Amino acid sequence: MAYTLIDLVQIASRVFSVLIIARALLSWVSPDPRNAIVGLVYRLTEPVLAPVRKFTPDLGGIDVSPIIVLVGIQVLEQVLVQMLIGMA
Repeated sequence: MAYTLIDLVQIASRVFSVLIIARALLSWVSPDPRNAIVGLVYRLTEPVLAPVRKFTPDLGGIDVSPIIVLVGIQVLEQVLVQMLIGMA
């Protein structure tokens, strides 16, 4: 059972990482905000990115919050996987 949870944690981590990367790529272009996919990506990622953005310095218009969140996702995944392996 622990390995099933490990798989679930890893899949969720990868899916959310892809969403964060998609959000970063969307910030380079001017997507139609009425597009359903664009709206979904923004709604899923903004609750995580907004608090991080408050604590990051202004780097002349460069948003580093996706990088910080991606690192945080990887760290959280590793911690959770190690905890689940310890329980197995």
